[in-house]
Amino acid sequence: MKIQILGSGAGGGLPQWNCNCTNCTSARHGAGEVRPRTQSSIAVSENGIDWILINASPDLLAQLRAHPELQPARAIRDSGIAAVVLIDAQIDHVTGLLMLRERTTPLPLYACRPVFDDLSSGFPIVPLLSHYCGVERNEITLNEPFAIPAAKGIRFTAIEIDSKAPPYSPRRAASAPGDNIGLLIENVASGTRAFYAPGLTSASSAVREAMQSAQLVLVDGTFWRSTEMIDLGLSDKEAADMGHLAQCGHDGTPGMVQLLDTLPRTTRKVLIHINNTNPILNHHSAEHAVIRARGIEVAHDGMHFQV
Repeated sequence: MKIQILGSGAGGGLPQWNCNCTNCTSARHGAGEVRPRTQSSIAVSENGIDWILINASPDLLAQLRAHPELQPARAIRDSGIAAVVLIDAQIDHVTGLLMLRERTTPLPLYACRPVFDDLSSGFPIVPLLSHYCGVERNEITLNEPFAIPAAKGIRFTAIEIDSKAPPYSPRRAASAPGDNIGLLIENVASGTRAFYAPGLTSASSAVREAMQSAQLVLVDGTFWRSTEMIDLGLSDKEAADMGHLAQCGHDGTPGMVQLLDTLPRTTRKVLIHINNTNPILNHHSAEHAVIRARGIEVAHDGMHFQV
């Protein structure tokens, strides 16, 4: 199966429109040390023609222009996007659904019930789309494998993860099962697997098991330090308060780097959903050197994998 990284940045992308941090300034002025990135999304395909979009970024239209394989042009109105799977209801993962309203058939949408609840009330994208293309609602059940008709050779399994519901959700302070998931994506014919989880506060035994079983892991690379946003004067919240496990450990808690160190050496380890403040974005930085020495990659838009 084929996996394309459409967007590798966190909310706001890089450069973020109102940010003048070191990374945003470098990306904006093309200095070369930091590559621009759109907001987080990947696409998965069995045949390279029909694609399953995992999350619909606000930058979706730019991502489609950058990936012509998602526009096969078989008819006067056409798209390679056969369905969309949502891992949460965060604005940077769902706003792009509105860009798909010109579809001529209802949009097949896969999500857990709490996500559909939030997208029908606090941020009512689903009822909005009913006035345009319509939505074919497919409810995901945790830990139960499911297939999508356009990619029958791929099996998806939703793994419950510890993260945060969106700020507009009534469950922001106490997330419910299904508010956030990681996706185990399996090539049925070969048995090879990828695990995608751009937002992780911690790693449960189920998450660790999924990561151990995967040949490719695409996981939360949002922050280098837990106090990164505080140190820069951009927020009063630590990484965990925003639903993310920083790469560096904090107060005796192992970080994402230490978690990835436990995986088999043959596993391809990629950090995705990278915030514009994270020093690993600069390939000349000491932090970037640390993760590269451990065999960890920094995702960028346009990366592709065969799993």
